[in-house]
Amino acid sequence: MPHYFAALTVILLIGMVLTRVLLMNRQGRKAVKFGNIDKNDFLIPPFVLFYFYIIFAESFPLPAVSSQEFFRSDFCPWIGVAFCAGGLGSILWSLISFGRSFRVGIDTDRPDRLITSGIFAISRNPIYVAFAAVLVGQFLIFPNWILLVYMGTATWLFHRQILREEEYLKKHYGAEYANYCRRVRRYL
Repeated sequence: MPHYFAALTVILLIGMVLTRVLLMNRQGRKAVKFGNIDKNDFLIPPFVLFYFYIIFAESFPLPAVSSQEFFRSDFCPWIGVAFCAGGLGSILWSLISFGRSFRVGIDTDRPDRLITSGIFAISRNPIYVAFAAVLVGQFLIFPNWILLVYMGTATWLFHRQILREEEYLKKHYGAEYANYCRRVRRYL
């Protein structure tokens, strides 16, 4: 049963983000700014698609990339389900808290106000924390070396993107962002 939840998590995650992007596009607001700062970001989507395949191959009868497991447990996959559910809930709360300011990537052309309420009063980067929770959850459901590598690589990529965003936010919002940083932690 937990393996089905892992696949459902991917579907819901994609569904939430795409729905938000499409709704914003209908309102005339371009929500996808991915790759505007660094064109190398376009190397990421193929790896994300491969990750999705790994989750679906583990969940359904598809050819698996690796069958090696670090451990076998009846309990850990359920902890993974809890991490995935918490991550999905946090992503939903983040999307709601963002309001019309949601973007995929850094929008230097049309920045909105600094969001500091809702889940952003707890973490400056709740979406990245939520994605990390989903990755941990899916590793606990399918404890193989590929997902472990993805978890490590994604953590590095998330941190790299956060540092880019922080640099932009410091320049754009100045003292307002500095005050926010003193009140709210980067992650948790």
